[in-house]
Amino acid sequence: MSYVDGFVVAVPRQKIESYKELARKAGEIWKEYGALAYVECIGDDVPYGELTSFPRAVQAKEDEVVVFSWIVYASRADRDAINAKVMADPRLEREMNSIPFDGKRMIYGGFEAFMGLD
Repeated sequence: MSYVDGFVVAVPRQKIESYKELARKAGEIWKEYGALAYVECIGDDVPYGELTSFPRAVQAKEDEVVVFSWIVYASRADRDAINAKVMADPRLEREMNSIPFDGKRMIYGGFEAFMGLD
């Protein structure tokens, strides 16, 4: 089975286009280095829950939208090697120093897939 990195961030509405531009560029680079899939989703139906929710998890403010993303790799070893290459790639250096969201509120993690239905 594959390995997946998952991300949830809160992006200010006025910076969505900048985020999309960064995501397109980053996605191309991840795929170039071997990622199997790179997916970015803008929240459309993510209500603020009473106890838990995507907006609560990233402390989304009124003027922010939740973005849910994932990258698929063949294995954890591939993920580690691909991420090392991406982080060293000079094409993303400037963007990583001025990301259009608060990185301190980003939730992320790596997951080993155990099932997949197509």
